[in-house]
Amino acid sequence: MIEGAPAAPARRLRDGACLPIATVLLAVLAIWYAAALVLNAPAARAVLPKQAGIAAFAGAAWSQTRPLLPAPQQIAGTLARDLFGWPLNAPRNLFFQASATVAEAALGLAFALALGILLAVAIVHLRAFDRSLMPWVIASQTVPVLAIAPMVVVVLGNLGLSGLLPKAAIAGYLAFFPITVGMVKGLRAPDPLQLDLMRTYSASRRQVFAKLRWPASLSFLFPNLRIAVALAVVGAIVAELPTGAQAGLGARLLAGSYYGQTLQLWATLVMASLVSLAGLGAVGLIERGMRTLRGGRL
Repeated sequence: MIEGAPAAPARRLRDGACLPIATVLLAVLAIWYAAALVLNAPAARAVLPKQAGIAAFAGAAWSQTRPLLPAPQQIAGTLARDLFGWPLNAPRNLFFQASATVAEAALGLAFALALGILLAVAIVHLRAFDRSLMPWVIASQTVPVLAIAPMVVVVLGNLGLSGLLPKAAIAGYLAFFPITVGMVKGLRAPDPLQLDLMRTYSASRRQVFAKLRWPASLSFLFPNLRIAVALAVVGAIVAELPTGAQAGLGARLLAGSYYGQTLQLWATLVMASLVSLAGLGAVGLIERGMRTLRGGRL
């Protein structure tokens, strides 16, 4: 960076690039507070005298123990308490719960990445797989994951596989589709003239793949990998719901719904969003490293 040049965040603030984001954020907060006021109004009226002012009414609506819609500061307070108010190995700590979901999602994403790349290579290089396999890859996403999750758990359980693996399999089931489709498109991205040139040099299929198709596919892989990361987290959470998991964000959501803990539900949802954002950030760092290794391009 040039000496004396402003850092990127400061430069964006100076240029007003953050103004649209801040405007949308303020609008969302205003709508959220208004919705919380309306939805929590009956419970607030029940605990306040009739002559209570607007400020007291709003304070009661935005500070209930079990609100229909929690106010943002309640969610933030619950999230901070559940993250830092308990030991890291305590089941009530959100880091502890999130670590189980992260492990399931990461393993499922690894399964999805391996399966997606293998399927894409087979579809691109073998016409029979293109005609027979690709329709099934697309059709697989029409089956609701909530319907298939119990079946996967039962089948793998009968095979002696339990715990982390069934949940990772469900996460991988959701995540492999964008990877497969993106890699198929990427492996077919090279220009026909480039392929003809490789044939002119008597390049083998392996050389065409290594020097032309695979490099061309990387620019398609990473955008679809971002989608796959989010789907893997969703799949891991959904997999925890019907399996009776004792740890994980899905198990915490289920417990919060059983006991009517609205604040716990919303704090867990925010934590799930933060986990997905962390995964997207990790993919971005890997993409940046690959771009650096390839001389600034993918």
